[in-house]
Amino acid sequence: MESKSLSSSVFINGIEIMANFPEPIVGEIDVMPFKKKMDPNIAIEALVEGDFVVVLDFFSTGLIVLNALKKYLKRKHKNQSFKGQREYRSEFRELSNQVLVLVSNHKLSAKKSPEIGWFKMFYPNLDEFLLSFPQVQGFNSAWQWYQKGISIPVLKHSVYPFFGTYFPTRFEHLAIFDKWLSEFKGDKSNAIDIGVGSGVLSYQMLKHGFRKIIGTDINPNTIIGLNKDVKNSDLISKIELYHGNLFANSKDKSELIVFNPPWIPASHDLEGIDRAIYYDSDLFTNFFEEAKNYLKPNGRVVLLFSNLAQVTNVINTNPIEQEILEGDRFEKDILIEAPVKVASNHTRRNQDWRGEEKVQLWVLRLKP
Repeated sequence: MESKSLSSSVFINGIEIMANFPEPIVGEIDVMPFKKKMDPNIAIEALVEGDFVVVLDFFSTGLIVLNALKKYLKRKHKNQSFKGQREYRSEFRELSNQVLVLVSNHKLSAKKSPEIGWFKMFYPNLDEFLLSFPQVQGFNSAWQWYQKGISIPVLKHSVYPFFGTYFPTRFEHLAIFDKWLSEFKGDKSNAIDIGVGSGVLSYQMLKHGFRKIIGTDINPNTIIGLNKDVKNSDLISKIELYHGNLFANSKDKSELIVFNPPWIPASHDLEGIDRAIYYDSDLFTNFFEEAKNYLKPNGRVVLLFSNLAQVTNVINTNPIEQEILEGDRFEKDILIEAPVKVASNHTRRNQDWRGEEKVQLWVLRLKP
């Protein structure tokens, strides 16, 4: 895929949807220049003091600074619990975004930098600006995924996620959903996929005979990317997209509503792709309240979830169980659980909880 074929906006239902992307730093700001031959501890001291550090020579110099920052923070955050690791990652996110790199004429100015096609699309009229090094790393990874595709075991084809679009990196929940779909005997005229993301659940449902999918997402980048995918395939008549929160004022009711919500409660303000990873305090209440109005009388709501937040002591009560006990809207039809793959020996984080974690497929129906 060439960058010239990309667009940073799309019209859906007559409304132009603009992509989200990092705000560039333009104009004069105070920075500490840094080169590979310098002591990285000098850069760390500057970051801790709240100063910006700009990489001047090689792309790999930025990696050196980030590695030094990780070592510094690991000495500071010795608690390896789930909570301790979240605190470490939060401070790393803050300080690492003070490491900057220059973009000039839609290319990184540092030597031996990767080619990234997003710059020309998102910043067509800017000749020179700064971005944080983690933002550039995110751009680079997203460009590689978009070019090469992501192989999904339950599908016969890869997905090509647009910049800023969530895609699954674990597949146990997709496997149990696929098995459930293979045994589904209900109406397949349509289904609603809430938080459609890279479209994996929608593609699974189409594979199992559903004739139309209504896909919604609050992330504009998701809608832009998927709209391009379906237009370039034979799916234009099978997937209808809506941009907005939860059901996004879509029109159709359905016998099947599918939702793969975030599995971890938020501990910070959410924006961008974080909304696909963490949930705020109102998400489940709002979802169930809207779902009862979009579900046909004999329909089912399917949620793909995990007990991750419970086994790591982040929460005490599964929000789906809480809805069943207290919501007076839905009752449990089926619960299917499956263990997750044990963490790799190469993983440096302490992930002992993976032995207790289970992915879950909840099937709910309206209370009589």
